[in-house]
Amino acid sequence: MFSTKSSGRRISRVARVIAVATAAAALAMGAPAVANAETVTIVPGLPGIEVPELPTVPGLPTPSQPQEKKQTPKPQPKSTTPEKPGIPAEPNVKSPTGWVALAVDGDHQIYWWKDHKFVKQMPISMGTDKHATPNGVYHTKEKYRDMYMDSSTYGVPVDSPEGYRTYVEYATRMSWDGIFIHAAPWSVAQQGVSNASHGCINISTANGKWVYDTIGSGTPIVVRGTVGGQYNGT
Repeated sequence: MFSTKSSGRRISRVARVIAVATAAAALAMGAPAVANAETVTIVPGLPGIEVPELPTVPGLPTPSQPQEKKQTPKPQPKSTTPEKPGIPAEPNVKSPTGWVALAVDGDHQIYWWKDHKFVKQMPISMGTDKHATPNGVYHTKEKYRDMYMDSSTYGVPVDSPEGYRTYVEYATRMSWDGIFIHAAPWSVAQQGVSNASHGCINISTANGKWVYDTIGSGTPIVVRGTVGGQYNGT
């Protein structure tokens, strides 16, 4: 059956389409022809109608096209992790233990390698300019869990202005003329910063124990960069 409601809806839709087409045609006839007219299809199946751009009216502002906001790149955060200082090259010396050490006066550090692989770095304090540690290749010898160091062993009386008799722990001899690498808790503030000893290599108690426990006899310790002249091998 034919529905009166359905027929009314269709008539209403057709009336709307005709109204839109009529308005578009009136707009096309009233506006001047321009090159940028676009063809708009109003009713499917019927020819399209060219709808020109509206002319600019003097005195009225021209609507501007929205501009894209430029995104300012966010600055990358700087790393707060301090960079590690460069590790020097391992000295080219023979070692019966596989261990090699390099004590550098310039940065007050001693570096340790085992079988050509870098293992450990320690802050040190070597001899002052007046008692500078000689440069050269030393070899570890006997060890002392604790001992007294006495300036009279190398000709300086204990009671003289330069004399001393000091209790030390974890002492490893480097030369027969009195140079050791040993724990020196009294110079921890100078270790890694400046030279404060009478010629020995001062390290912390923990590092002194590590050397005492780990490093075997005959291990080469190379001293470099001091004002102390050259070690003669004694």
